Amino acid sequence: MTIITELRQKQEKLAADARAILDQITPDLDEARAAELNEQSDKAFAEFDKLEERVQREERAAEMAARLNAPDPRRPLGSNGTADTRSIADDITAEDAFRSYLVHGVNGMPSEHRARLVRARDENRAQSIGTPSAGGYTVPTTLEAEIIKSMKAWGPMLDPGVTRELATSMGETINWPTMDDTASVATVIGENVEVNPPSNAPGDLAFGQKSLGAFKYTTGLIKVPLELAQDNVVNLEQVIRDAMAQRLGRGVNAHLTTGAGTTVPWGIVTRSTEGYENALDTGAAALVLDDMIELEHSVDPAYRLDPSCAWMFNDSTLKRLRKIKDLDGNYIWQPAAAIAGQPATILGYRYAVNQAAASVAFDAKPVIFGAMSRYIVRRVRELSIVRLDERYAEFGQIAFIGFARFDGELMDTGAVKH
Repeated sequence: MTIITELRQKQEKLAADARAILDQITPDLDEARAAELNEQSDKAFAEFDKLEERVQREERAAEMAARLNAPDPRRPLGSNGTADTRSIADDITAEDAFRSYLVHGVNGMPSEHRARLVRARDENRAQSIGTPSAGGYTVPTTLEAEIIKSMKAWGPMLDPGVTRELATSMGETINWPTMDDTASVATVIGENVEVNPPSNAPGDLAFGQKSLGAFKYTTGLIKVPLELAQDNVVNLEQVIRDAMAQRLGRGVNAHLTTGAGTTVPWGIVTRSTEGYENALDTGAAALVLDDMIELEHSVDPAYRLDPSCAWMFNDSTLKRLRKIKDLDGNYIWQPAAAIAGQPATILGYRYAVNQAAASVAFDAKPVIFGAMSRYIVRRVRELSIVRLDERYAEFGQIAFIGFARFDGELMDTGAVKH
């Protein structure tokens, strides 16, 4: 049994225990006892969430181990013992050179590392238009992938398993055609009759257009003591990568969720249309089964069949949903299946927890539902890092600044509703 399977089974037991506790809460139960049972179930769900974080860490560790154990692509193929005629600089990877830059800076790194770093920068500039910052160096592909992957932990909008990702090498504006032909249907005409549609027949397709730009994001200054940079025990690359992933992940995810456009990307909640408005008043923040069913069926069945169809809400809303039962007494929340490998669901649909989404409150939009792949996240493959050696020298510090470019847009507003 793998550790991940074991953790999933523990989650299933916690979910069952929490439900058994909630089942003891009846309309005639004493309020104090009901509050006590609610607290016990919340503790069980909190432990469930801790295990989920550990599962995700174990999965990332397994992926990293697989990459480390992969064969070296530079190893000669065949059995003829072909001599390697490359120079020392050729044998240094872009990743090795970039790590040397982070630790030592341009002036302190070995000359062959510096030559490889400059060559990588020149190659990148030859393939793209413009650079995010003067004096910075573009993060190599494998290291960039690690940062982008870490960013997903801070917001589902950056997860290509939730939304649709469009990665480009250049940052110029992309015009994206849109179309909504759901109101048109085929009609019957007689033999040898000209197709000249009357008012009730399908007409010309109506195309629209939306744009995807490239908003420039910065992590701000990340100051690091010189001792930390010089300490071989500490992985400086990982420290910087994690800090930048957290800052970029939270900032970009928030805009892709509720951004108002113009100066920031359009958020998926902002661009979604209203599917259902419940009778919530300012005195009692409520969320019931009927609300979820109404929102589900406000989305066209064609979108509900889309593999990307899902719910999105924040953690406090998930806490409410975990306690709701359907008319047959079954909880609408179902935990992930350890054996089948199925994700946790709400009313049979998977969900994404997004802390940038609003909580349940009057005039809020706490839940969205629909085909999430209709929202496109545009990412420019030009994440760069600048190292500042002199600016904070008197404090015994060096500083790093990260730059990245993103945009997002919901291309079909009928596909996602709130």
